[in-house]
Amino acid sequence: MLCGTEVCSMNFRARRATLPAITPLCLHKRVIKIYHEDNSSRAVEVPSDIVARDICQLFASKSLCMDEQCLTLYEHLTPLGMERIIEDHESIMEVTSCWGMNADNRLHFRRNYSKYEFFRNPLDFFPDHMVSMPAESNRAMDPSQLVQMFVSSSTCPEIHGHLHSKDVSRKSWKKFYFILRRSGLYVSNKGTSKEPWHLQLIADFSEFNIFTIFTAKKLHGAPTDFGFCLKSMTCGSSRDMKVLCADDEQSRTCWITAMRLFKYGMQLYHNFLLPPQKQKPSPMRSISENSLVAMDFSGQGSRVIENPCEVLSVAVEEGLAWRRKSWQRLSAHGSPSASHTFLATPAVHLAQPWFYGKLSRDEAQRLIAQQGPVDGLFLVRESQSKPNSFVLSLCHTHKAKHFQIVPVEDGGVFFYSLDDAQTRFADLTQLVDFYQLNRGVLPCTLKQHCTRTTL
Repeated sequence: MLCGTEVCSMNFRARRATLPAITPLCLHKRVIKIYHEDNSSRAVEVPSDIVARDICQLFASKSLCMDEQCLTLYEHLTPLGMERIIEDHESIMEVTSCWGMNADNRLHFRRNYSKYEFFRNPLDFFPDHMVSMPAESNRAMDPSQLVQMFVSSSTCPEIHGHLHSKDVSRKSWKKFYFILRRSGLYVSNKGTSKEPWHLQLIADFSEFNIFTIFTAKKLHGAPTDFGFCLKSMTCGSSRDMKVLCADDEQSRTCWITAMRLFKYGMQLYHNFLLPPQKQKPSPMRSISENSLVAMDFSGQGSRVIENPCEVLSVAVEEGLAWRRKSWQRLSAHGSPSASHTFLATPAVHLAQPWFYGKLSRDEAQRLIAQQGPVDGLFLVRESQSKPNSFVLSLCHTHKAKHFQIVPVEDGGVFFYSLDDAQTRFADLTQLVDFYQLNRGVLPCTLKQHCTRTTL
């Protein structure tokens, strides 16, 4: 027989065994830190199942960003000097769980206009000399369906070409012929031969992530700065890394883009097609915002604009009238000191998002490279070599090109021009507006401007 104490004890243990498991609330959410381009950061509390796309949409709604598809989250490995795009469907917690406890790794957030640009303009990303169909395939390659063949076709194109290679344990670099296929990255041990017995598998993309190296020359002694790396997804150190180096930016972009397509396949295309989630309008509005009305000051007095269709036309007319008055005021200065008066006059370009002030040439190139080397990406900055002049930095064929904008005087009237006064503009905003519609002397029209997205 059991005494009463023993019975109670057994009943208590039984009750404890049948209690449901309770997960602490703190495990459902995590606090992560997101870094911006200027190294400022913001801590955000997020659910444990959050993906990169959710983070981008969160900041897009806070900064009122319209083109949120270009917003990108990066895995930034500071000690190794490299980073990679975290794809929209990837779990943030899975990414950070691979980091060591004391690793100085970060999540970076910024725009990248080339994130999905290869779906729209595949020929800009895959040069003809680097792409071919496998020898056993009888299928002709259709350039317009190149990317679709990468993600959906059973027989897909190959990427091939020479790359500089180096093992982490060695200091010397050697040039080899590489072939990229759906099954992985191969290197030929006999010239440019693609025979199966001459190919050695270097990496299977199911086990590696693809990183871009910032300063390959400085960190790894590479022959060029166009380095990239295949790093094991399970290894937190630098031992299991395949460090490679291309001869130019276009080649590196081709290799990395193709590897992304092979690694993620149709999922990447679904990410591209997925429409942005519509943000719910805020139910709260400030008192001052509710009391705002549209006014017209173009006449002798002022009046309230009651017709909503008239608001935009009046705003445009006021802007043009202000610009004409400023031009006339600037043109009235015909004295020898007119140029100083012209340049000292408050300029409308100072408030434009594409104007970066005293930005160096190297910083402009770095900024364009960071935000995606796509044709038409641009910014305007002050010239460091010619006082009172400006520079248009424009990306074309994966390279940043720089065009001098100089003030021109003609009969006491001052203009801006970048084609030796053949085409003249009253201010930089007119110049940018013109070249957004007309190519002129530029290699392409201005499309997107570099923009720092606020956290």
